[in-house]
Amino acid sequence: MLEEKNDNLQEADGKLEIEINDSTQEDVIENSNSETAAESLVSNTENEPINSVAQETDHQDALDAITNSNAEESEDETLKERHDIPMQDYDTFPLDALVDELKKLINTDKVMSVKGHIEEIKKSFSLQYNHLIEEKREEFNASNQDPNEEFEYHSPLKLKFDEYYNIFREKRNEHFKHLQTNLKSNLEIRLAIVEELKELINPQENIKDTLKHFNELRERWKNAGSIPKDKYNHVWNNYHFHVENFYDYLHLDREARDLDFKYNLEQKQKIITRVEELVNETDISKAFRELQDLHRIWKEDIGPVSKEHRDTIWNKFSELTKKIHDKREVLFESQRANEHQNLEVKKEIISKLEVLGTEKVNSHSQWLVQIQKVEALRNEFFAAGKVPSDVNEETWAAFKTAVRNFNSFKNSFYKDIKKDQNDNLNKKMALVAKAKELQESTDFTSTTPIMKQIQEEWKQIGHVPKKYSDKIWKDFKDACNHYFDKLKEHKSEENGEEVAAFDNKKTYLDTLRAFQLTGDHKTDLDAIKAHIETWKGFGKVPFARRHIEGKFNKILDALFEKLSLSKKETEMMRFSNRIDSLSDSNDTRKLDNEKIFLMRKIEEVQNEIFQLENNIQFFTNTKNAKKENSIVLEVRKNIAIHKESLEVWKDKLKQLRNLNQE
Repeated sequence: MLEEKNDNLQEADGKLEIEINDSTQEDVIENSNSETAAESLVSNTENEPINSVAQETDHQDALDAITNSNAEESEDETLKERHDIPMQDYDTFPLDALVDELKKLINTDKVMSVKGHIEEIKKSFSLQYNHLIEEKREEFNASNQDPNEEFEYHSPLKLKFDEYYNIFREKRNEHFKHLQTNLKSNLEIRLAIVEELKELINPQENIKDTLKHFNELRERWKNAGSIPKDKYNHVWNNYHFHVENFYDYLHLDREARDLDFKYNLEQKQKIITRVEELVNETDISKAFRELQDLHRIWKEDIGPVSKEHRDTIWNKFSELTKKIHDKREVLFESQRANEHQNLEVKKEIISKLEVLGTEKVNSHSQWLVQIQKVEALRNEFFAAGKVPSDVNEETWAAFKTAVRNFNSFKNSFYKDIKKDQNDNLNKKMALVAKAKELQESTDFTSTTPIMKQIQEEWKQIGHVPKKYSDKIWKDFKDACNHYFDKLKEHKSEENGEEVAAFDNKKTYLDTLRAFQLTGDHKTDLDAIKAHIETWKGFGKVPFARRHIEGKFNKILDALFEKLSLSKKETEMMRFSNRIDSLSDSNDTRKLDNEKIFLMRKIEEVQNEIFQLENNIQFFTNTKNAKKENSIVLEVRKNIAIHKESLEVWKDKLKQLRNLNQE
């Protein structure tokens, strides 16, 4: 930026002899004892003289901004590097992006150069995450039916953020520990240098030795390191007061002093030239950062100029500083205007959220649309950027309230749904218990219809709470699958037996077709019964081949017709064989239907008998009752036939009921 300055004052060749008169001695003594003047100057100057109260007041804001920044960076040299990392509007970052940005920043070795950025990231993350936690807690409170269950929410993003922030905090603490030790030591070194400067003004010493000592002090000062920022202005101004005091003392060697004054003036004029260029710099922040460095060089690296130029050159530098400062203030005003625009955007978003918090909808699908709208508005809110700091908390609180009201409004709708879901849960849990109870049953005939009915009931029951849905479905499915797997295995075993039974019955039909009655009633009846028992002993045939039972029944019917059996005996034997076939097939539905059919037939015959008997009474109460005519005889005959038929139906029903009891 500027060429390196030779701090050594030029000296004359050979031994420099100086004559000191009485007036000079008085000046030296006065200067060496001006401690009060030094303290006064420390409190009123920034290394250059003050021209007027009005001018200082006019430029003080600009100078203070530079001084405060340099004081802070004087304490920690790593802060100078923060200017290379742009400060972003972290309020617009989503949570995952904030975590990624934090991870990137903690990898820098200069921990304090990113301190401000990380604190902004932490603030933005905390605001968003706390809002998320509030929403999750409200959802939990709205859906939780167990008063003993406590709210818990674990976020992998939060764990990562805490991990990275702890790394930064450890680095920062280590840096502070090391820094505090050095600051105290460096402050003591600089204060000692100031004390040595005071002692330089001694007319009894050789000026050449004094100059050598002065240059050594300046070199030690330059290498002394950082000091606390609250001591910066006092120590630096005290130092420069005594440096100027020493230069004034050098009027004993005007040539050497004037050469140094000239060099210092040239260096400061170069700085002014550069600042004039910075006034036209479009990047105001960059211009201010460089101006800050130029102030540091002006103050810390370059010595005084002659008194005749001090006011002029300082005023020029101050005026240019003010111009850049004013442009920076304009930039800040523009940023503040943007913040006010962002505020209006966020107010509009909050208004829309408040409206959504009052729009009543009556279906889950409609609520999903409302939820998507709120999510979009929330993303817009975070992306809108910063608002003025004095209304930031108020704006954030209004946003949270609007979202909370919407969630409460939404939860009131889902509260009823949750109640229905809990009722459904209880119903399904009862079905699960029933399915588990039956899953080991081997009574497949009676259990299978029940298991199928359970499955149908399950389908008719609505949704259950999501956190139970997967588990309860798995329990139910496992119980049903366990039972039907056993049923399938059982049927596989039965299929082999049924095929063998079919083959045996098919062969036995040929034997039965060749069977001849002997003519002896009892012998032939016992033989037919034996054939029936043999046939039944073969077992059940495959469902698709049950036609063989019909062939067997036709042969039996032919044999029964040849026997001199009563009608009732024949009917009962045929019925017994038919019922045995249905029983062997495990077709409970057909057996139940048969039972219903018999009960209806019994009722019909009883009604018919009752009607016929009423008719008989009509005829027997007439004058000709003693002499029954053909009609009465016919009615009596029909009554006898119906009563015989009624006995057959009753015997059939009794036989069927006995079968069910078995």
